[in-house]
Amino acid sequence: MLRLMLSLALTSSPDLAVPPVQSVQSVPHTMVLTPGGDRLGYVRVPHPYTGTRRLTGVLVGRVAGTSRIDQCVGTVLHGGLVLTAAHCLFQDGRMLRDLEFVPGFENGRAALGRWPAVHAWVPRQWQRRTYTPRLLPYDVGLVAVGKPGRTLESVTGPGLRPLLTGPRATPRRLELLGYPAGRRYPGTEQFRCVADASQVRPGVLVTRNCQAPAGSSGSPALYGDAVVGVVSASSPLSDPAGFTVLTRLGRPFRRLLARANHPAA
Repeated sequence: MLRLMLSLALTSSPDLAVPPVQSVQSVPHTMVLTPGGDRLGYVRVPHPYTGTRRLTGVLVGRVAGTSRIDQCVGTVLHGGLVLTAAHCLFQDGRMLRDLEFVPGFENGRAALGRWPAVHAWVPRQWQRRTYTPRLLPYDVGLVAVGKPGRTLESVTGPGLRPLLTGPRATPRRLELLGYPAGRRYPGTEQFRCVADASQVRPGVLVTRNCQAPAGSSGSPALYGDAVVGVVSASSPLSDPAGFTVLTRLGRPFRRLLARANHPAA
């Protein structure tokens, strides 16, 4: 059974001091599916970013009442909302402040602009309870961004289609896209990882082919041109059998999307 001693500290400031990582193959070499994948299963995405790479970017925000800046990953959905993890938006009982989404963030450049958040949503369960592993199926969030006279999809292209699958239909060969930060990862460039996933409990998938480093929270789990989940947590990087936990897009996401599309409801 998985040890859900999961670190929600996947959010990470670029200035945060990251402890050295032990030189151990966290994901067993025989399990790495990504061509050229490193010890965590990831490989750098070549420039320039196109397609889904332009739809994925960094999401930064300030933890309320502090000066700490957290960096996560967001992805543009069809309709212009940004998909991420709930813990990237709501921490210590409050929403993060000064949220900003930078799509297609490439080598430290914001060629597609910086998009301030105008509203954010997380499941009510996430707001009402102290974090426990039981909340993993609810670790999904949405952000609306805006600029006068422009829409997000007018610069990124059409957003991804969310794919809501039943518990007996687990997509295989997912692709994780993110901006890992810390030792060996700059936090300013995209990396990808190819993953097989299995369901360990309703709403929660696990892959042992990828071990998401700091900065990867909210990364999309892509299935073709659709997104089926987001990176929620990961085992410690020193774990010799690393794994990543994904929150699946299911009923909590469906309800959240309805709230975002009908704010007055």
